[in-house]
Amino acid sequence: MTDAADRLTELTEGQPIVYAGDRVTTVTAELAAAFRPGDRIVIDPSSGALLHVARADHEIATAAVARAVDAFAGLAHCSDDQITAFFHAFADRLADMRAFAPIAAANAADVSSARARERSTTRLELSDKMRTDMVAGLRGWAAAAGGRDAVVSTFAHEGWSVEARRAPLGVVGFVFEGRPNVFADAAGVVRGGNSVVFRIGSDALGTARAIVEHALEPALAHAGLPTGTVTLVESAAHGAGWALFSDSRLSLAVARGSGPAVAQLGAVARAAGVAVSLHGTGGAWLVAADDADPARFAAAVRNSLDRKVCNTLNVCCVVRSRADELVPRFLDAVIMAGDARGADARVHATESAMPHVPAGFRERTAKVVRADGPHDEPFVSSIDTNRLGHEWEWEESPEVTVHVVDDVDAAVRTCNAHSPRFVAGLISDSAELHDRFWATVDSPFVCDGMTRWVDGQYALSTPELGLSNWEAGRMLGRGAILSGDSVFTVRYRATITDPELRR
Repeated sequence: MTDAADRLTELTEGQPIVYAGDRVTTVTAELAAAFRPGDRIVIDPSSGALLHVARADHEIATAAVARAVDAFAGLAHCSDDQITAFFHAFADRLADMRAFAPIAAANAADVSSARARERSTTRLELSDKMRTDMVAGLRGWAAAAGGRDAVVSTFAHEGWSVEARRAPLGVVGFVFEGRPNVFADAAGVVRGGNSVVFRIGSDALGTARAIVEHALEPALAHAGLPTGTVTLVESAAHGAGWALFSDSRLSLAVARGSGPAVAQLGAVARAAGVAVSLHGTGGAWLVAADDADPARFAAAVRNSLDRKVCNTLNVCCVVRSRADELVPRFLDAVIMAGDARGADARVHATESAMPHVPAGFRERTAKVVRADGPHDEPFVSSIDTNRLGHEWEWEESPEVTVHVVDDVDAAVRTCNAHSPRFVAGLISDSAELHDRFWATVDSPFVCDGMTRWVDGQYALSTPELGLSNWEAGRMLGRGAILSGDSVFTVRYRATITDPELRR
C-alpha cells in the first residue's frame, strides 16, 4: 500500500513484488509484520530476496554518505601535505598508549562479547601485532605519493595539446567484517583525494567507535580535513549495509567478508548502478607435481596454514604417481601447522586421496577447536569431490582438503572448475611445467610455494582494501589487489595555443 506521495507504507503477506523485469517474489509473513512506514525494501536481483531496511538504518547510512559527499568536495581545496598530516596524526594516536587505551578497552569488550556468543575472534582481537601493522600502514600512506592531478600521458597536436591526468574517483562505500585493522586499509583511499564511508561487522562496532573517537576524528581535525572524509556508519544492522550500497551517490562499493554476504552486497550495489569490487570467497589451492621436492612441498603446506585468512591453503592436489609418498608428507605438515598453534589439525580426503592415507592417520583423532569450543573428531575423514569448492573457516585448528589427480593438467582443470579462482600454487622443479601452469590456471595469484604471500602489504608494501578472486569475472585494467592508490579515474585537460583552432 502507498500513501499520497507514492511511498510504500505497509506490506501484506503474499504480496507479489516484480524484479529483474519478469520475475516475481512474494512478501513473507515475517517481513509484512516487521515493515513500518518509512522503512524500505531492497531487492537482491540475483535471488529475489527482499531485504528489509528499517527507516532508522536508512537515515543513518544516507546521512553518512551525505557527509562524505560534502567532504569529497572539500578535499579538492586541501593540499597533499594536509592529507599526509592526517595519516601521520592517525598513526601517532594509535601508537600513543594514552590515546590507545580506550580503544584497547573497547576491543576487549568486543572480544568478550563475541566469545560469549560463540563467535569467531581470530580476526577481531586488536593484538599488538595488528596495532603495529595498522601504524605501519598509515605511515606508508603518509609516505606515498598523492597521485592527484598527476599527468598520465600527453598528446601533442599542432596548435593544441591534451593531458590525461589522474583524478579522485569520489565517495567509496566499504563494508567489511569485524577486523579493526581494516580501518588503516580503508583510510588509504584518502591519499588520492577520495572520501570513504564504511560499515564494520557488528562484532567490532565498539572498537570502531573508539578508533573514530580517539584516533580518527582527532587526526582529521589536526590536518584540517573535512570531518566526513572518513565516516563510520553507526549501525550494526545488515540493513545499514544494504542502504549504503544502494546509494547511487557512491562511486565505488567495496565489500569483503563471507562469500554469500559479499555476493549479495555486490548485487545490491550493481542494481543501484554503483561499480563494485568484491572480496569474499577465498581459499588457496596447491598442486604437487610428479617431480615435487618433498621438503619444499611440506614447507609450503606448513607455512600456508599458520592462520585462517583468505589466502590460507584450502585444497591440496597431489599427482597420483607420487601420492603414496607425498600424501603422508602432507599429513605430517598439517599436523605440524596445528602443533605450531597449540591445536590439533583436521583433514578431509577425497575418494581418490583416501587410499593413500596410511592406517595410522586414519585411526588418529583430533580435538578440533571451533568458535563454540573443542570437538572430538577424526583427524582424517572422507569428503565428496563435489565439495572441493568448500572453504574451511577454522579457528585454532588448521583445516584443509587433500585430493589426488592424474597429473598437473588434471589438477588445473579441477582447480578451474571447483576453486574460487583465487590463489593457485605449483610445487615442481620444471620451468616448462610452471609456465604451462601459469598459462592455464584461471587465478589472479600464482606461486611456487607458500600461498600466504598474497597480501597487499606483504607483497607490494601497500595496505590493501581487499583481494579479489575471478569468480565474478576479470576486472578491466586493474589487478586483483585493490589498494587506496588504485582508486582513481582519469580526466583530460586541453591547452589550446592557436586561438583560431577549429575542426
